[in-house]
Amino acid sequence: MLETGIKGLLTETVTEENTAAAVGSGNLRVYATPAMIALMEKTALTSVAEELEDGMTTVGTLINAAHTSASPVGSTITCESELVEIDRRRLVFSVTARDDAGEIGKGTHERFIVDCEKFFEKTCSKLNKS
Repeated sequence: MLETGIKGLLTETVTEENTAAAVGSGNLRVYATPAMIALMEKTALTSVAEELEDGMTTVGTLINAAHTSASPVGSTITCESELVEIDRRRLVFSVTARDDAGEIGKGTHERFIVDCEKFFEKTCSKLNKS
């Protein structure tokens, strides 16, 4: 059952593949902001996945996050999420990312509960519109 307070926790290592230089968001070999955002979204997604009915998932619709400290290749990034608000199908999470030295980013993330089949069908219908 979905209720506020559900927490998520995921980690990843900073590699050459998730640096700003590799993903094109900068030219330094440090953890990329888009990689941090993706980890925040994934942490929130996985934290509530088992609480949803079969055939349902959540999709990210909004993120407001600050990336406040750089992390070098080899660092371990840990992301924590907490479900802080439920408004029908809208879920709001507090998200925080840390590296080995401390906090590197934080913010809020919004996701909506959707029916996988209906969502995909509606999305694919965009290709058929003239």
